[in-house]
Amino acid sequence: MRWINRRPGRLAAVALAALPFVLALIAYAVASDLRRAENPADKLLPAPARILETAVNLATVPDRRSGDILLWLDTAASLTRLAEGAAISAGLGLGFGLLIGLLPGVRAGAAPFVSVISLIPPLAILPILFIVFGLGELSKVALIVIGIAPVLIRDIAQRTAEIPEEMLVKAQTLGASTWTILTRVALPQVLPRLIGALRLALGPAWLFLIAAEAIASTEGLGYRIFLVRRYFAMDVIIPYVVWITLLAFLMDLGLRSLHRRAFPWSGPAT
Repeated sequence: MRWINRRPGRLAAVALAALPFVLALIAYAVASDLRRAENPADKLLPAPARILETAVNLATVPDRRSGDILLWLDTAASLTRLAEGAAISAGLGLGFGLLIGLLPGVRAGAAPFVSVISLIPPLAILPILFIVFGLGELSKVALIVIGIAPVLIRDIAQRTAEIPEEMLVKAQTLGASTWTILTRVALPQVLPRLIGALRLALGPAWLFLIAAEAIASTEGLGYRIFLVRRYFAMDVIIPYVVWITLLAFLMDLGLRSLHRRAFPWSGPAT
C-alpha cells in the first residue's frame, strides 16, 4: 500500500500527535543540562523541575506586596480584555459583513474603506490609541478591535456575497423583504463562518493584547512577561508562555465545539 493511502488508527494518531511535544521536552531538558553543566547559575534554560516549582508557586502562593495570586490576577485581566475585544469585533464583523455582502449600495460605499483599514498595521497606531484613549482598558480593547474587526468584516462580507443568487431570488419571489432575507436567509449561513473566522483571529488578538499590556498596564499576562524579562526570569516567562498557549488552545477548542453543536449541518470546523 502506498503511504498516501495509509491512515493511522486512533491510538497511532494520538501517539503521533504527542511525539513532537515529547521530543521538544527532551531537547529542552538536554540543552538545559548542558548549559548548567558549564554554568550552574545559568538563567537562560532553567531546569524543568525549577520551572515546574515556579509555576506551582505562581498559581498558589500570594504575592507578598499585594496579597494576590499573580497568575490568576493576570489571567483574569487578560481574558477580560480579550473577551471584550473579541465580542465587539465579532458583532462588528457580523453586522457590517452582512450589510456589505448583501446590499450593493453599502458594498460600494464601505468595502473600499474597510479594505484600506484592514491593511493598517494595528501596532503602528498603538501610540495614537494611548494618546486618544489614555493608558486604561479602553485603548487595549480598541487595539484588539482595530486589529481583527476589519478582517472579520471582510471575511463575512465575502461569505455573504457567495450566497447563491437563486436563493435570494426565490426568497424575493415568495415576498421576503430585505430584512427577512438578511435575517432568515443570509444570517444562518454566515454564522458558522463567523465562528471559523473568529478562531483564526484569536492568534492576532492575543498578539495585540500582549503588546498593549507590555507597554502600559499594571496587570496582565503580557505585562508580567515583560516585567520580569529585565531579571532574565525565564522560570517565570516560560510558564506564562505555556499558560497563554494553553488558554488559546482551550478557546479554540471551545469555539470548535460550539460550531459542531450549534451548526452540525454546516460540516466539520476547520
